[in-house]
Amino acid sequence: MSPLTTHPTPLPVVLAGARGHGRWHLANIRRLQDQGLVRLAGVCELNPLDADELAAFAAELPDQSADFGALLDSTGARAAVICTPIQTHAELALTAAARGVHLLLEKPPAATLTDFERILTGVRDAGVACQVGFQSFGSHAVPAVRALVRTGAIGTVRGYGAAGAWVRDDAYYRRAPWAGRRRIGDTDVVDGVLTNPLAHAVATALELAGSGAAHDIESIETELFRAHDIEADDTSCVRLTTTTGLPVTAAVTLCAEQAGEPYVIVHGDRGRITFWYKQDRVLLQRAGHGPQENVHGRTDLLENLVGHLTHGTALLAPPHRTGAFMRVVEAVRNAPEPAALPSDAWHTAPALSGDGPRRVVRGIDAAVSAAADTLGLFSELGVSWALRSCPEFPRGVAASGTAACGVVVSRRRSASTPSSALDSTAPDAAPSPALGPQTGPTTEVSSP
Repeated sequence: MSPLTTHPTPLPVVLAGARGHGRWHLANIRRLQDQGLVRLAGVCELNPLDADELAAFAAELPDQSADFGALLDSTGARAAVICTPIQTHAELALTAAARGVHLLLEKPPAATLTDFERILTGVRDAGVACQVGFQSFGSHAVPAVRALVRTGAIGTVRGYGAAGAWVRDDAYYRRAPWAGRRRIGDTDVVDGVLTNPLAHAVATALELAGSGAAHDIESIETELFRAHDIEADDTSCVRLTTTTGLPVTAAVTLCAEQAGEPYVIVHGDRGRITFWYKQDRVLLQRAGHGPQENVHGRTDLLENLVGHLTHGTALLAPPHRTGAFMRVVEAVRNAPEPAALPSDAWHTAPALSGDGPRRVVRGIDAAVSAAADTLGLFSELGVSWALRSCPEFPRGVAASGTAACGVVVSRRRSASTPSSALDSTAPDAAPSPALGPQTGPTTEVSSP
């Protein structure tokens, strides 16, 4: 079907999950509504938003319901923004797809590879567009960095390193029942630092490397640790080896000594490019030249989705380009429980805001930076607590198909393995057809 060349009325949108991070989406929808691009038709929350929370929409209040499917039906929504707990993403995405409703799905798109494949199959079969909420993919710095690499600005690329050092206090893990959990009962959650709060570091490095699809990854090595009294990891590193042989390493923590801007480094044999992806800032450093720094613009992902539906604009973050990231989620999910750091590896400090304490891993800021600089894992860098936690694997690598001490290597599927929706490389430039409402399951939600 050809794109809609005219759109006489703003695109009706339902927001599932309007509290927590959903507040950002609520404000963004208001911004786009002011431009005449969208209209907030409904809000799906277990507990309805009050008048204060909807003050910006007082002139035209959206419908509200805890039943996502019923809300999509009653509002005639054309698109949905899903910003709910990780473990609810798959069912909500499939509920929307079954009704022909296009999607902006927050990251991580799913808690398991199986659920991710279900989403890919569901949106493909329904013919709806799906955008995954990796906002950094909308940065104009991404094509700019790729152009620098393509033209040989830093010589031959040797690898990609990502670093993220953030601060989260104890209250962060009390904000929701699923926060910091690997699973709830038999339901996978995988709310670790690599897979949720600093997921952008991993996904952005893979996007710059042009290795975002699931089949682009040859192997994955993880080292997962925790300073907080939680199930999931809060201080970890991962190294992927792409099918081209290049390493992509990410080291991240929520227990930083000082909070810093996360970044990705592209290492070349004649220079390096550093991309601070939240700031859209790029620094080029190369032999024989002075440093060059530029700040780029950014295209909003919901605005891009509207453009895709109305004018055929290519999606910036289609789900098949996040398959490699989902391979990381699956590796973390299947890894042994994150190793608890010894008590002498961290200390408490006052929270940066509020009254609660936070946990600080000693020397972690330098370790995270060193991993991005050298493309090494914590254990390979000689970090004492990493060596103590994994003494039998001093270089942080387990044998293929084994897992121990928070380290797992996951090998790529062989050529004989049947292909699946996970490896879809369907073009994202062609807009998806707009389908009428269809009958499907209803699902109640609560926001993060």
